[in-house]
Amino acid sequence: MIIKNLRFIFTLLKLKFSRMMVFRFDFFGAFFVDSSLFILQLLMFEAIYSSVDSIGGFRRGDMIIFIGTFSLINAINMTIFFFGTYDIPRKIREGELDYYITKPVNPLFRMTFENINPGSFPLIIASGFIIFYGISVLDLKISAVGMAVYMIWVLMMTLLWYDISIILRTVSFFTFSSAAMEQLEENLLPLNMKLPGVAYKGIFRFLFYFVFPYGIMATFPTQYLTGTLSWLGMVYGAVLTCCFTLFMLWFWKTGLRNYKSASS
Repeated sequence: MIIKNLRFIFTLLKLKFSRMMVFRFDFFGAFFVDSSLFILQLLMFEAIYSSVDSIGGFRRGDMIIFIGTFSLINAINMTIFFFGTYDIPRKIREGELDYYITKPVNPLFRMTFENINPGSFPLIIASGFIIFYGISVLDLKISAVGMAVYMIWVLMMTLLWYDISIILRTVSFFTFSSAAMEQLEENLLPLNMKLPGVAYKGIFRFLFYFVFPYGIMATFPTQYLTGTLSWLGMVYGAVLTCCFTLFMLWFWKTGLRNYKSASS
């Protein structure tokens, strides 16, 4: 099954590259836009944190790694699944989901990987440079094993991001409009890209560590890399990701059973 899925993803990727070679501006345009946004984001963070020594215990070097980590997670998201899953609510409303249900491939799997965007891949590399710059600022000695575990944390938090994204879009199976959910995501993400989770207290900590755990996505990998993530935090992050993934899969299957196709 794994080999079959990998072959399917490879086929989708070849088709994507074929379309992009016909319309080359799709690649270079996406690269230019994403790169410009990335540079503007760095300049914004530099302006905000240039005169701040510490935020919730995060020093300047920690903040640089945090920025790079959130950018890395976002870049992986934009490269792999964002453009395939973004318009799930529209496909549900307009009955386009019928096309996916009738194919011999899991509909969520296909939508996740059908619109991979190579134009965002350079941002992954750029984010890596920011992370290594933060490591140099803190003068950290990171082993190959430590960096590998850090990348596992990054991929795990990317999965958590994906889980939340699908859960919010699955709401469309049960409502006429999911605009409120999409606006909620659009407002919460920028906030958590500016502040590390360690800065939240009280109800905000509960909200961004449990209900909408955007607050841990870049914070936990950063804390692991800098040696400040406790064993309790490691267990919490792993268990929370597993719980959200299981809930997302259950919620999606429940939504499909509730789906009223265009032909019904």
